[in-house]
Amino acid sequence: MSGTRQKIQYTQLRLALAAEGWGEAPDTACEGTESFAAKRISERPAGEARLMEEVCDRTNLEIAWKRVRANKGSPGVDGLTIDATLGYLREHWPTLRDHLLSGTYIPKPVRRVEIPKPGGGVRRLGVPCVVDRLIQQALLQVLQLRWDPTFSEYSFGFRPGRSAHQAVAQAQQYIAQGYDYVVDLDLEKFFDQVNHDRLMSLVATRISDKRVLKLIRAFLNAGVMEGGLVRAVEKGTPQGGPLSPLLSNLVLDEFDQELSRRGHRFCRYADDCNIFVRSRRAGERVMASVRRYLSTKLRLKVNASKSAVSRPAEREFLGFSLANDGSERRIAPQAVARFKRRVRDLTKRTRGVSLEQLVEPLAQYLIGWRGYFGFCQTPRVLSHLDAWIRRRLRMFLWRQWHNGPNRFAQLRRRGVPKFNAAVAAGSPTGFWRMSSHPAVQHALRNHYFDSIGLPRVADALSA
Repeated sequence: MSGTRQKIQYTQLRLALAAEGWGEAPDTACEGTESFAAKRISERPAGEARLMEEVCDRTNLEIAWKRVRANKGSPGVDGLTIDATLGYLREHWPTLRDHLLSGTYIPKPVRRVEIPKPGGGVRRLGVPCVVDRLIQQALLQVLQLRWDPTFSEYSFGFRPGRSAHQAVAQAQQYIAQGYDYVVDLDLEKFFDQVNHDRLMSLVATRISDKRVLKLIRAFLNAGVMEGGLVRAVEKGTPQGGPLSPLLSNLVLDEFDQELSRRGHRFCRYADDCNIFVRSRRAGERVMASVRRYLSTKLRLKVNASKSAVSRPAEREFLGFSLANDGSERRIAPQAVARFKRRVRDLTKRTRGVSLEQLVEPLAQYLIGWRGYFGFCQTPRVLSHLDAWIRRRLRMFLWRQWHNGPNRFAQLRRRGVPKFNAAVAAGSPTGFWRMSSHPAVQHALRNHYFDSIGLPRVADALSA
C-alpha cells in the first residue's frame, strides 16, 4: 500500500472516529503529538464505571494505533496485516465500537507461534489479530495510568519509565551493601499457568465497569489456534498481546507486596525475581518459605532446575552477572555464548553473499546488542568481542578468495608486500588460523571494516 493511500485511510479513520462522538480531529500542527494526547487522557475524570468510554475515546485510540503500527508484528488468525486492518477499521469501526460499548465484543482466538529460547526449548506465543491488538493496547493505556503507580518500586518489567538496566543496578546496590547471596527464582511457565479466576478477582478489585471486566475475561478465554484447530484455554495469559504484561504484573504485585512486608531486598523483572540476603543459610530459609507462598497462595510453581541460592557471580540476572562485592557488572557467560552463536550464524562462511551484504544484518544485530549489553562495566570483554567478530569476517573473505593466485592478488591489492603475500597465499593453514595471519590482518585492517559499516560493540561504553 502506498504512503499516500495509507495517509488517506488513516484520515478517513480519524474522521469516522470523530463522527462517532469524539469531537473534532486535533490540529496536527499544535495538538497532534502523542504527549499532548496522553495528557488529555490523564486529565479526564476518573469515572470508574465508564472505563469503556475511555478505552473507545478517539485520542486514546489514535495513540494505540500508532503503537500497534510501530510494533509491527504478523497477522493473527484472520490473516489481516496492519495495512489491511486500517482499511477494515475504516469500514467497520462504528460496529466494533457499538459492540465494545454494549459489552458484546468477542475477540478472535490467538494464533500459536513457537520461537526457540536462548537456553533451549521453545517459548509459546499467542499472536492476536491486529484489531484485537488495537483494542488491547487501548485498554492497556487506560488501565496502566491507574494501576502502575500502585505497583512495587522494585518491579521493573513492562512498566513505563523502568528497564532491565534499572533492575540490574538495584541488584548491584544490594550486593554492595553486604547482601551478597542471591535467592534466584524462576517461575515455571508462569504466563501459561496464571489462574483465570484468581486473576479476574484481582482485576475486579480495581475495576467496576462490568463491560471492561467482561472484555478482559473474553481475551483470556479467546482460545488458541494450532494446526488449523481452535482449542479452549482455561488458564494462562498468552504472551504476544499488549495486555498480557500488565495482567502478569497485577498477579505478581501481590508477591511483591508480600516480599516487602517481610522486609526482603529484591528485584523483579516479569517472572524473573532475585532476593538478596546476607548468608546462604538465610537464603535457603527464604527459598523454602517463598516456594510455599507461591504454590499455596498464588498457585504458581518454582522451577527447581533453574532456581538456586548462590553467590551473585555464579548466577545470571537479565543477561548480566554481578561481582560478589557488587563492584562490577559483567556480561554473563551464557549471554556471551548466545552472542557468539548468533554471530556465527550470521557470518557462516558458506553463505554465498558479498561481505557488504553479510555486514548489513550483522550490523543491525550488533547495534541492538550493544544498546543493551553496553551497560556492562567490562570494556575489555567488548574489545575482545570486536576483535573476534573481525576475525570471523577475515575468515569469511579468505574462504571467498578461493585459491592461491586470487588470494595473492587480493593481498597485493590491499598493500601487502609481495613476499608476505606469496607466503600467505601458498599456506595450507586452515581458514580460522589464517584469519589471524599478519598478512591477512595487514590487508584487512580495522578501518576497512569501519568503512563498510561494521559497528563496534565497544563503542557503547563511550556513547
